[in-house]
Formats: sequence, structure tokens, C-alpha cells
Amino acid sequence: MRLMDRPEPAPAINDVLVRVHAAAYVPTEVDWPSTWVDRAGRDKSPSILGHDVAGVVAALGYGTTGLSVGQRVFGITDWHRDGTLAEFVAVESRNLAPLPGDVDFTVGASLPISGLTAWQGLFQHGRLRSGQTVLAHGAAGAVGTMVTQLAREAGAYVIGTGRAADREKALDYGAHEFVDLESDDLDDLGRVDLVFDVIGGAIQEKSARLIRAGGTLVAITGLGGVRPEDGLSVDFVVESVPSQLTEIVQRVRDGRLRTNIDDIAPLDDAIAALNPSGRRKGKTVISIRP
Repeated sequence: MRLMDRPEPAPAINDVLVRVHAAAYVPTEVDWPSTWVDRAGRDKSPSILGHDVAGVVAALGYGTTGLSVGQRVFGITDWHRDGTLAEFVAVESRNLAPLPGDVDFTVGASLPISGLTAWQGLFQHGRLRSGQTVLAHGAAGAVGTMVTQLAREAGAYVIGTGRAADREKALDYGAHEFVDLESDDLDDLGRVDLVFDVIGGAIQEKSARLIRAGGTLVAITGLGGVRPEDGLSVDFVVESVPSQLTEIVQRVRDGRLRTNIDDIAPLDDAIAALNPSGRRKGKTVISIRP
């Protein structure tokens, strides 16, 4: 990674140009094919990383409706286009939702990918219902803390997993109990209705065996052929859905949902912040403007 000057992007049809105030980044982005090529498969490096954005609409593309210049917005940018770790980004208007004035831009930038991944995995793909049991892997991480809070609010019993050092944080974010993946045995848990997997591999395989008949394994790491004996397995890529963003940010406003921000750094310090020497404990947000 390096900081460099690039031309200001021009909004295309149905785009908005967003003046970025805060942005965030998923560490695995460097492994995504869409980071390095456009939709036609053409090389687009050097690439601007980041897909979470919170900022203000600076200009409208031709035919753009539903948003206005000067409006505060947040959401996820297109995977194949230049990202949000920049002063301006061109975004399809359908990927953005209004950001209420009482929500800080750094909080807004921390929500889209983590919050929508949890929301869509639980309710859209996992069909979660009140009274069910959810096994939430990585329960102290950026996605896992969202999964835990949303599942508990929906009336589920939540079992969080992670390393021993994650126990208190996972419980603080609402897990009813915690499993240390390094020393506890998942087989001792009994049956669960939904597994939300952010790890994959052997943990995913073992978790699939715990799912009750009719239950669901939801993964964001790929499935590798893993499927519950009498249930569903779903691997999905998160989408930016404005109505869901609105539901998520409203829960932040009224105190039902806490975001999980590990570090906030200015753009000048972004390279160091996005390549930490220690383990990430939540979302890293880059503050582009106050």
C-alpha cells in the first residue's frame, strides 16, 4: 500500500459522488479478484481499497434520484470499482442509505459490511426465529459482535466462540455462553439451529455436524462441500441494501446495537493502521475528514 494522488472520480449514470468522511477496509480484500480487475476482467491496478463508506453527497450523476447534494450517506461501494480509502468515491446511488445527523461518520463507516453481513446471514439466509440457538464463530470480531447482538435481540440463544482472550468481550456483546476453540470441544454443545461461520475449514466441518434437522449453516468463507446432514448450507456475498442499513443504524441510535471499532486513524496513517503488527480486535476505520 502507498498514498498517492489520483484524479477525482466522475459520477456515471445513476451514481453519486461522495465526499468521504470515513472509510473502512476488510483485510481479505487483497485476495479478491474484484480488487484487481473490472467487470470485464481488465486490470485496474493500482487499486483503491475499502468498500465501507460514510460521507456527504458532493455531486449527482445523470438520472440519479433519491439522494441530494449535501446529504449525509453511508453504505457499500461496488466490489469491482475503486474503493473508499480516498477523499472522493463514485458510488451507485442504490447502494447508499441516509446517515442520520446524530450518528458520527466513523460509526457510520464501521457498520455497512459488518452489519449487513450479520443481518443477511441471520435473517435472509439463516431464516432465524425467536427461540432458536445460534452458534456464532468469531463472536468478538467485527462481524461476530453484530451477529451476537442481532440474534439475541431477535430472541435467539447465542453461543459465541473464539480464543480464550475473547471470552469477556463476546459475553459483553451479548453471548449467553462462550466456547474457547483452542481448549473446549464443540461436540459438547449439543444441537444448534444455526451456525454463523466466519472461519471455515475443520471448524466449519465440525460445526455442520451440530446442526439440527432443518437447520442452516451460514458461511462467508466458502463451503468446500460442507453441508449439515439434514439441513441447508449457504455461502453468500453481502449486498448493500438501503432498507437494511436503515434498520441497522436505527438500532445504533436507540442503543440496541453497538459497533465494534478497534482503531480510528487519519488517512496519513492509514498504511500502518491497516497493516497492524498485532491481532485485529474489531473494525479499523480511517477518518478522511473530521
